[in-house]
Amino acid sequence: MESGDAARPGSGRATGAPPPRLLLLPLLPLLLGRGLRVAAAASASSSGAAAEDSSAMEELATEKEAEESHRQDSVSLLTFILLLTLTILTIWLFKHRRVRFLHETGLAMIYGLIVGVILRYGIPATSGRDKSLSCTQEDRAFSTLLVNVSGKFFEYTLKGEISPGKINSVEQNDMLRKVTFDPEVFFNILLPPIIFHAGYSLKKRHFFRNLGSILAYAFLGTAVSCFIIGNLMYGVVKLMKIMGQLSDKFYYTDCLFFGAIISATDPVTVLAIFNELHADVDLYALLFGESVLNDAVAIVLSSSIVAYQPAGLNTHAFDAAAFFKSVGIFLGIFSGSFTMGAVTGVNANVTKFTKLHCFPLLETALFFLMSWSTFLLAEACGFTGVVAVLFCGITQAHYTYNNLSVESRSRTKQLFEVLHFLAENFIFSYMGLALFTFQKHVFSPIFIIGAFVAIFLGRAAHIYPLSFFLNLGRRHKIGWNFQHMMMFSGLRGAMAFALAIRDTASYARQMMFTTTLLIVFFTVWIIGGGTTPMLSWLNIRVGVDPDQDPPPNNDSFQVLQGDGPDSARGNRTKQESAWIFRLWYSFDHNYLKPILTHSGPPLTTTLPAWCGLLARCLTSPQVYDNQEPLREEDSDFILTEGDLTLTYGDSTVTANGSSSSHTASTSLEGSRRTKSSSEEVLERDLGMGDQKVSSRGTRLVFPLEDNA
Repeated sequence: MESGDAARPGSGRATGAPPPRLLLLPLLPLLLGRGLRVAAAASASSSGAAAEDSSAMEELATEKEAEESHRQDSVSLLTFILLLTLTILTIWLFKHRRVRFLHETGLAMIYGLIVGVILRYGIPATSGRDKSLSCTQEDRAFSTLLVNVSGKFFEYTLKGEISPGKINSVEQNDMLRKVTFDPEVFFNILLPPIIFHAGYSLKKRHFFRNLGSILAYAFLGTAVSCFIIGNLMYGVVKLMKIMGQLSDKFYYTDCLFFGAIISATDPVTVLAIFNELHADVDLYALLFGESVLNDAVAIVLSSSIVAYQPAGLNTHAFDAAAFFKSVGIFLGIFSGSFTMGAVTGVNANVTKFTKLHCFPLLETALFFLMSWSTFLLAEACGFTGVVAVLFCGITQAHYTYNNLSVESRSRTKQLFEVLHFLAENFIFSYMGLALFTFQKHVFSPIFIIGAFVAIFLGRAAHIYPLSFFLNLGRRHKIGWNFQHMMMFSGLRGAMAFALAIRDTASYARQMMFTTTLLIVFFTVWIIGGGTTPMLSWLNIRVGVDPDQDPPPNNDSFQVLQGDGPDSARGNRTKQESAWIFRLWYSFDHNYLKPILTHSGPPLTTTLPAWCGLLARCLTSPQVYDNQEPLREEDSDFILTEGDLTLTYGDSTVTANGSSSSHTASTSLEGSRRTKSSSEEVLERDLGMGDQKVSSRGTRLVFPLEDNA
């Protein structure tokens, strides 16, 4: 049947209809008589009945296939749920027995490996139904293909390229196909709660105290690691080409891309053990802060390398203009993503002017949706959702958290903690599964060994030199034992895996994915399991109170000594906050907090007199009326603002907005005599030592002569 006949509307005839030539001979009935007409009619009727029966059988077969596909979908999802259930039960057993040689992510990977082996070798392959058709007239592949099969059109979507040598070994196991997820699932569904939780639960006091070092490790360190690994791997690729171990193209830009994705550290195992043992908080802050920002830098850096497009025929040669364009793309994407995340986090504070806190369920649901939409909005605008949702989490923890009801605060923290736990363990389970279910693995021993050596050298090349230069400007030194632990803790995890699996179309990307998978296995099992012995061997403090200042005689904390303990403490904390952060805190406390939250001093006392109307409109009534201390319940916040007292005129206003009638002199005298004075709070939480806090009008004014 011709395609034109198949596409003709109103055609009710199927494949078994009588040939058209019988209908095109109108003279035959006149020649052969009525009997022939009756016979022809009977024949047409029987053929039509046969066609209807055939169509009914096809519909029944299609329904059965759809039902079977639905059943397999249910089984594949059930498989992952059982994996997570088994992982949780084993985690409980390990915690009960105090077993620390293997982390929960390592357990998830082991269970995933076991299930992958069962699916690969324990379930027989279905009968081959695929047929290879040649389209010699087309010079490119189509993302969607419409195929005309006997007058019925079927839609097919592109899954990827298959090399000619593997055309006869395409996987026919439907279950293995079902458990292989679209890479976009990881980016759009699993990564957002992981990254948001990292920002929302950030230990801000210690994070900002080490902000300069964290930024240096995250930005400079990741860039140095990327280029060192990329260049070393390019040498490995050249060696493979000489030895005849390279079967397809592998460019220098591919090596740099591998350096970018493998530089994304994820010391989740180490940090979990640190948290359980209460290891030194500054070491925890350095590792956690580096890993959080490092993931954001790595994904933007990889996008910039992909965007590298030199002019001319050779698209992989070095071109200065293309290089600087990539640098501009990096800065543009990162700054745009940062701005979008911060702005959307601030916009969530519009609930301050509503009564939504009276409905905690609606409040929690809106908070969740606005947080997740930040990631998707950034991706839709061409930015990076990872960076946007990270800074959205930090912003919402600092501002929006104060506007939530008590019930919603608890709900949001628990909700994102559970989502983070499930998503992370799901990804690690899928890693174990993918070792056997992924159909495009390219194992190259030379490339794998070279990658292990390269990531070790790349990690060392940025930890030790950067620590040396950072210590030149720090009174609070990063000791050798801290540096060794940071070197040891360079695990690879969910982010490296997600970046590697996002594109596996080419031979080079398939080899990168296989190597990344093996590197994640090794670092999580071997390095993660050796964390506790390494802490003991390096004499790193454990069982530390998060709010306790480090001892002055510890090797990791070399400080200037004063005349006594108070002087030593003052000198130590005096250098912990950079001047730019102290300046930012003054602006944030006096203006942003009152505008965006129910805390802080009234804007009528911090803004000029001519802004009185605007100040009264933006200041929450709770600032004047609420006598209960509206303190941020997260003890990891930078400042315990309920203890901060501002004195202006004849009134005393706490940071939470409660007020009472006092004189300025009485308030200041009282603050000098009590442990909970504003000076004491600022010294403890902002790290300002013996610097005095003065009140001009109602504004916090910080002397800025020192910086760390």
